[in-house]
Amino acid sequence: MLMLLNHVKALRHVAFCLLFLVAGVASAHQQKAAISTVLFNPRTQNIEIAHRFDIHDAEHAVKEIFGKDADILDSALTQQQFGDYVQQRFFLYTSGKEKLDLKLVGHEIEGKFFWVYQETAVPTTLQNMVVRNDALRDIWPLQVNTINIEGRGELQTLTFSDSVTLLEVNFGAAK
Repeated sequence: MLMLLNHVKALRHVAFCLLFLVAGVASAHQQKAAISTVLFNPRTQNIEIAHRFDIHDAEHAVKEIFGKDADILDSALTQQQFGDYVQQRFFLYTSGKEKLDLKLVGHEIEGKFFWVYQETAVPTTLQNMVVRNDALRDIWPLQVNTINIEGRGELQTLTFSDSVTLLEVNFGAAK
């Protein structure tokens, strides 16, 4: 009986260890989600964009996009390439469908996130804006990109998922 009890305890210990291992793997799983903020800054008269990617997603993405030797954590070249990649997949358009000239300001790693920054001057009149965010969606169809628009009336949120490619945000009479 004592031997059976020890065997059960050992099995429970193994089960607990397996559960812990599975939980660890699940928490390290890619998020396949990014959040961007489009801020109308009245002080600078610029639209400032900050894209936040989970560093784990960015690590997997650069290997898929730029090859197995790409290293977003330790390679300035890979970081710049990823910033350029985002720059080539995020667009803002005026109500007349004119593409705004977004400038890549920079990028950084902060904690568990990789940030990419862009900006452009606020157009003189802008009643609405069309947004396109294809970052990582070309490699992962399940990627969800959420964009918060701030500083132009109430906060507005756009979500790019499934086959959505363009979304519009209306500002009403705001200038």
